[in-house]
Order: sequence, then C-alpha cells, then structure tokens
Amino acid sequence: MSQKLTDAEIQTQLAQVPDWTLEGDRLQRTYRFKDFVEAIAFVNKLVEPAEAAGHHPDIAISYNRVIVTLTTHDAGGLTQKDFDLATQIANL
Repeated sequence: MSQKLTDAEIQTQLAQVPDWTLEGDRLQRTYRFKDFVEAIAFVNKLVEPAEAAGHHPDIAISYNRVIVTLTTHDAGGLTQKDFDLATQIANL
C-alpha cells in the first residue's frame, strides 16, 4: 500500500501538476474538447497509463467535458501514485 502524503508534501507536488486542483482529499482536473467523440478518445488514452500504474482514476464525462479525479482509496487520501498518474495524464 502507498503511503498517504502530508499536507506539505501535497502542496509541493501540486505545484508540479499545473491545472490540477485539490478537492478535499482528491486531485482533479477538467478537460474540455470539441465534442463528445474527442472527449471519449481522450478517455480511451487514459487506459494504458492507468493500467500500467495499477491505479485508476474516477472519470466523469459530460458531452465534451471530462473530469478526471485521482485519490488512493486504500491509503485514505493522496499518495505519490496520484501525482505520478496526474503527470502522465497531463502529458497525453
């Protein structure tokens, strides 16, 4: 199990993932696309890095908007895994 980060560690890591926000004990980013097809294509791109990391985001899709939320449920909050996956997603 991954170790939950401290508040100070979270703030340090948050500076490394622009456009991601802290929502309670979750890391979140909203992506907007031209249409539903582009939104779904983006979601499909999330599969490989998530599977490789063994860490899966919560995803909400509303037409051309995709909200990606990360947290490590078994740790009860944010861990390094969340920030690592956020970085990978940001680079897609």
